Amino acid sequence: MNFLGLNKNKTFKQKKNIPEGTKQHQLKQYADATLGSGNLRLAVVLPDGEDENEWLAVNAVDFFNQVNMLYGTITENCTPQTCPVMTAGPKYEYHWCDGVQFKKPVKVSAPEYVDYLMTHVQAQFDDESIFPSKMGAPFPKNFKSIVATIFKRLFRVYAHMYHSHFPMITALGEEAHLNTSFKHFIYFCQEFNLVDKKELEPLRDLIATLTEK
Repeated sequence: MNFLGLNKNKTFKQKKNIPEGTKQHQLKQYADATLGSGNLRLAVVLPDGEDENEWLAVNAVDFFNQVNMLYGTITENCTPQTCPVMTAGPKYEYHWCDGVQFKKPVKVSAPEYVDYLMTHVQAQFDDESIFPSKMGAPFPKNFKSIVATIFKRLFRVYAHMYHSHFPMITALGEEAHLNTSFKHFIYFCQEFNLVDKKELEPLRDLIATLTEK
């Protein structure tokens, strides 16, 4: 379960690349090409004639990988000692609950929360009944709500990084990368109505600054 191991020399394993020849691989190539244009608002729009679930799946994997990499840069400063609770500033505290191993919300340290989250999402990606990789295989009826939960939790990792680790991110020269990734993430959430405004409160001012026209 604990592949982060709370070890500063280790980073999360990433979701393996989307298999070539699949519809999702074609969509991933399209997404990368659109991103290259620099227009993030355009990059999140569902391509003409494509299946929304396929698009949600491709982007869920992509943002998961982005958050993995960004969080991986600050793991040595995000420890059970420095971050004994998963927070986004003094007013927001997140407890872990997956409905399986943890039936009720449990207070855990930030690195434990992120570890449980990434392990849980990875398991969903690997489950063909939730994230089918075969052409034409059906997505579950509640797929969008599954994706919405993943995005809500990935937002919490962004929020924790901004509130607790931004000085280190700046020192590493990663702030432009983080800002671009987060802006892209927010545009995607807005386009498909994935994360409730209430959930976005910890970074409300930043979101307004990044997304104002």
